[in-house]
Amino acid sequence: MEEGRRLQRISRTAKDAVRLRRAMVVMMSAQGQSVPDTTSLMQVSADYVRDVIHAFNEQGFEALDPKWSGGRPRMISSQVREHICLIARTSPADWKISAFSTWSLTRLAEHLVKQNVVPAVSRGTLRRILREGRVSWQTSTTWKSSNDPDFIAKMHRILALYDSPPTDGRVVCVDEFGPLNLMPRKGKAWRPHRSPRRLRATYNRYDGVMHMLAVLDLATGKMYYRIRSRKRWCEFLSLLKSLRIRWPGEKLYVVLDNFSPHKHPNVRAWAAANDIELVFPPTYGSWLNWIESEFAALRYFALALPPTHPSRTWTEYPAKAA
Repeated sequence: MEEGRRLQRISRTAKDAVRLRRAMVVMMSAQGQSVPDTTSLMQVSADYVRDVIHAFNEQGFEALDPKWSGGRPRMISSQVREHICLIARTSPADWKISAFSTWSLTRLAEHLVKQNVVPAVSRGTLRRILREGRVSWQTSTTWKSSNDPDFIAKMHRILALYDSPPTDGRVVCVDEFGPLNLMPRKGKAWRPHRSPRRLRATYNRYDGVMHMLAVLDLATGKMYYRIRSRKRWCEFLSLLKSLRIRWPGEKLYVVLDNFSPHKHPNVRAWAAANDIELVFPPTYGSWLNWIESEFAALRYFALALPPTHPSRTWTEYPAKAA
């Protein structure tokens, strides 16, 4: 479960295209998607998908990082590089240095020269050594593990719906995406060398923010959505009613997260009376929702692309409304 949350975090924050693509492939595999489905969505070959999955199983998260090669031979040996990474993980107070409380690249380089670790080292070289040694500038973080006593049962229930859809109904995944607003979003585009596209930054939200209530039909692979200014229980109940009208006579298995509006008494009562089963994941297990990987692709391939015209908005990208 910890790996699932970490993959979800990488799919949202990764800036390297190779790392992001590999993380999305692994997350889709963890959610039970087949290789043909992954190749169709990511536009890669089946061999690439299998190679990424096998490499992740063998190496873990290190398999997500691209391995570049080439260049001149290293002037600093591997043993010295390990020593540098070890010193970087210490505090200046450990070396009886009270003038500052943490290392900067300049201070660390001066300290390495003073300790005769290296004759000289630039900040750029030091930065690369620390990056290769998997030492990075980080803040303290917290972590959560699932305290759900029924974690295994709930996880197997969702994966069983993905692997063996019931014959008496339809499995859909539901989640909210947002808040969304019409401010420029940084992305990537093919441009002349050293001539990036510039977007005027703005934080004015004259029309407020919006939320997308989305539904992924696993039988057809289509996504349906509604755009609303709020995401309360009443908006969610309205979405369920539209799904009931769209697929009459079928039992609906709705996979969704533990967002409080999903568990409102009115929502539960209406769903039970209209042959809709709400399938909740375990606590801190929202990464099991298949629609999360679709949101990652939407965020990267649609929202993060700079618009070609100031009036173009994210709603102009092809999608099917509920």
